[in-house]
Amino acid sequence: QVQLQESGGGSVQSGGSLRLSCAASRYTANNYCMAWFRQAPGKRREGVAAIGTVCRTSYADSVKGRFTISHDNAENTLDLQMDSLKPEDTAMYFCAAGWFSIYAVSDVLREDRFTSWGQGTQVTVSS
Repeated sequence: QVQLQESGGGSVQSGGSLRLSCAASRYTANNYCMAWFRQAPGKRREGVAAIGTVCRTSYADSVKGRFTISHDNAENTLDLQMDSLKPEDTAMYFCAAGWFSIYAVSDVLREDRFTSWGQGTQVTVSS
């Protein structure tokens, strides 16, 4: 298991930007796919973006062109740069890690593929 700790959430107005970071307790460059998920009140958790040496970099359609995921192997950190934020981006954002035995090109953002989760950081976008 990998321990994950998110930071960087907060409140911002529509059109603004935020950068989320996730610190991992161990090296995650090999065989791990790292991802961000989010859950809005009353809704199911959904995949936002994923990256790793064993998974194709993937984005949810709702964030393509606005969010950028990056992974610093040396620092064991995962970032999510969120630009042009919208009120519908308001949610608790979770960092996740999944051990993949083979390279994944489809269904990367499937929740059950990830076994380690952070506690989440709140992002609120006001109109």
